[in-house]
Amino acid sequence: MKLLRSLDELSATERGGAVAVGNFDGVHRGHAELTARLRAQARRVGGPAVVFTFDPHPAWILRPQSAPTPLTWVDRKAALLAELGVDVMVAYPTDEALLNLTAREFFDRILVGALGAKALVEGTNFCFGHDRTGTIDVLRQFATEAGIQLEAVEAVRFDDDIVSSSRIRTLIHDGRLAEAGRLLTRPYRIRGLVRHGAARGGKLGFPTANVDGVDTLLPGSGVYAGRAWVKGTPWPAAVNVGPNPTFGEQALKIEAHLIDFHGNLYGELLELDFAAQLRPVKKFAGLEELKTQLAADVQQARTIVEQMD
Repeated sequence: MKLLRSLDELSATERGGAVAVGNFDGVHRGHAELTARLRAQARRVGGPAVVFTFDPHPAWILRPQSAPTPLTWVDRKAALLAELGVDVMVAYPTDEALLNLTAREFFDRILVGALGAKALVEGTNFCFGHDRTGTIDVLRQFATEAGIQLEAVEAVRFDDDIVSSSRIRTLIHDGRLAEAGRLLTRPYRIRGLVRHGAARGGKLGFPTANVDGVDTLLPGSGVYAGRAWVKGTPWPAAVNVGPNPTFGEQALKIEAHLIDFHGNLYGELLELDFAAQLRPVKKFAGLEELKTQLAADVQQARTIVEQMD
């Protein structure tokens, strides 16, 4: 997979294939179906399977006060799409110039001119161009005139509802990570730097890494089973997201206990996969009750992580 951040970086072999445009936030089951069709179209035209996406999401420029918190960062999105067989991902720097392109200009300059698309694959609700005036029907008209085949892909449904990034975002916000994971192609992941904390966990026998600077959506408050990645090595983990009411702290924190890990993590970039919520955050009557619960959390987390893919 080639990750590009400028159309000027495209080589001749990275043009002239099948193209899909979209945010692809989270990379879920619906995206997997769309990329499967994209790969098939790429084989048909004898070119690469190309995803053109935006960095940041256009909503952060158009309506920042209501823009959705992202589910994936650019490199993570590229890695997930690579697993689905995408050859090239263009993470185009979103700016006013791009957003002001009319649907016709976007088609002519980006899809045909820069990407040299020979086939297009989009969802049936796809919109493009200034003020989203370009619908899938408009795109079909442009494509037909240019001799380019357009394949429109119906939304994927799971548990009697459409799979979408907004649906997944709601589940994550509500702490329903097991349900969110069934809609994603991989467990939900966040990343951040390990910073110094109060060091209470170590005194209790359960040292934790305090993760700071997360730039994607945080799960709702709770204790979770998950997997921590340290320099590419996975460790089962029990992760607390939220306040620490037992010690009178109301600030939201992300504290991960890496099961069986021994070492210094300060300053390290830590990535955390979430499998399922174990329990809500609660206030304990004393340290012994807390330690007993932490031991149970760790054992349950270990069991759940052993069943992760």
